[in-house]
Amino acid sequence: MAAIERLLAGFKVFKAQNYEHRPELFARLVAEGQHPEVLIIACSDSRVDPAILLNTQPGELFVVRNVANLVPPYNPDRQHHGTSSAVEFAVRDLGVGHIVVLGHARCGGIQALRSYHHDPARQRDRHFIASWVSIAEPALGHACEIPGEPTAGDSESTRIEQGAIKISLGNLLDFPWIAEAVEAGRLQLHGWWFDLEHGALWSLDPVTGCFTPLA
Repeated sequence: MAAIERLLAGFKVFKAQNYEHRPELFARLVAEGQHPEVLIIACSDSRVDPAILLNTQPGELFVVRNVANLVPPYNPDRQHHGTSSAVEFAVRDLGVGHIVVLGHARCGGIQALRSYHHDPARQRDRHFIASWVSIAEPALGHACEIPGEPTAGDSESTRIEQGAIKISLGNLLDFPWIAEAVEAGRLQLHGWWFDLEHGALWSLDPVTGCFTPLA
């Protein structure tokens, strides 16, 4: 129960800071609803919470988190599509002006992808994750063919992590209402990669296709 008690203590701090010391913030969010300008598609990894990394306030970000910060291909059937539905809500209903795909170093989802690729038998006792991370499988074939990429930590993992970001950005452009908004200048797409080891943020240059230091 120590972990749960820590969470409850943390909530009390949050409540004191946001409801007691500045009640106007949540009063406004309740009265006016949410109007975030940025959708962040981030990894579920406990080390890379985007609200903490980017020092944002409640109401600033619309956040989607999943294993390896992936965007699946556009596929409007009647199945369950958690990430795609969140993206649709953010773009079509909230009208965000930016989408950031935020990847990171030492990503467990990318490590799983590499592991399943080299040893397919390891997929047998997993019901969902192998199929999910296969979205980024094309990044495996180009992991060593992208010039000018950073080599923090495991350089092959870094290139696959960054390649997966590019795949997700490409998949986003397959959503017709995203492509239309980008073409009209109402929406901008960004690819970011967080260097967990050195605390640096890298950004995808859409012209060169390479990641360069951002902050």
